[in-house]
Amino acid sequence: MSYSQPARPTSGAWAAAIVWAALPLMTCGLATPFTIGFAAYWLRSTWHVVAAGFYAICIGSFVLAAIGYTDFEDIPDPLSGLVSFGLVISWLGGVIHSGILVPKMVRARRNRPVYQPPYQHRSTPPPFDLHQRTTAPSPQRRPHEPEWIGHYRVLQPLGRGGQGAVYLAMAPNGVRVAVKVLHDLVDDVARVRFAREVDAARRVATFSTARVLDVSITGQHAYIVSEYVEGPSLEHLVRKNGPRDEDSLTRLALSTAGALAAIHKAGIVHRDFKPSNVLIGPDGPRVIDFGIARALDQMTVTSGKMVGTPPYMSPEQLTGEPVGPASDVFSWAVTMMFAATGRPAFGEDTVPAVFNRVLTFHPDLSPLPPALRGIVGSCLHKSPGDRPSASDVMLAIVH
Repeated sequence: MSYSQPARPTSGAWAAAIVWAALPLMTCGLATPFTIGFAAYWLRSTWHVVAAGFYAICIGSFVLAAIGYTDFEDIPDPLSGLVSFGLVISWLGGVIHSGILVPKMVRARRNRPVYQPPYQHRSTPPPFDLHQRTTAPSPQRRPHEPEWIGHYRVLQPLGRGGQGAVYLAMAPNGVRVAVKVLHDLVDDVARVRFAREVDAARRVATFSTARVLDVSITGQHAYIVSEYVEGPSLEHLVRKNGPRDEDSLTRLALSTAGALAAIHKAGIVHRDFKPSNVLIGPDGPRVIDFGIARALDQMTVTSGKMVGTPPYMSPEQLTGEPVGPASDVFSWAVTMMFAATGRPAFGEDTVPAVFNRVLTFHPDLSPLPPALRGIVGSCLHKSPGDRPSASDVMLAIVH
């Protein structure tokens, strides 16, 4: 495993970021929408897009008032107050906002991704790959897709989400693996925390989980390598073939509850258990992506992104309370409801509506097999302390 830290920012990068942050001050707030808009693009943050729009409205109202009236005294009282407020917000708010973002702007893209293998100046792959080629040719790769991620040769993309992109790749020993490149771990502290979490994830018993094989926190993007499970996700399977029958649902419930019990025994909380993180392999269901969500928690405030998927999040995740194994048990129950009905128990329309249902609504459990209704119902208690553990769930299903 690679645990070396990325290079420190150069003095030139700091100087450029400071000049960028000073633009709102030097232009009396006129440049604030442009500087924050650039930050939104540079940091890939939706919240900063919203902030740039807000600043544009504030400074735009001031500019329109300045154009429409010859003297400031001619502006009616209510409007003059709003115009002055818009100027102050765009000017001082822009200066403070930009100043806070300077460290993130410096670190966001200071290095190119570590996508090239050793000996990248040569036209041929590294020596180990010359004797361990895949028997099938790699699918045609898009221009922006990497050919290598560290020592892993990319065969094809498998998917892309809010946390990053997943690729099917070939390891140096010829084994196919899944490589997930994480886009948000640009902070050194977050990378160290990520490596620590993945170390814990490697101690998880491998039944019903995809084994974690490797991790790297060097370069611009961190990545995690896990066992490749050939099969669709539970989400894809249900949306394509419909809800699972009683026997399939019982087997699914037992294996995934056992996987969560093993994950919790290793001291890990999944935090993002959902149908797309359950793969239906040839030998049964496998739970993936455990051990990485906690490392991303600190990115949520600054990047505007959310760790978790709203229809499957627990009440404590929404209210900001401490998140423990009971949160995974709640998400497990919602996932079982999806497998039984083809839809999340709390809907999937607007985020506020889903959040309200998670906190106040008790779903109808009648679509579940009778043997699972009581178990799933106990897992959906709003209070974490009233839910059973994953081990208890597994034993309840067996008995």
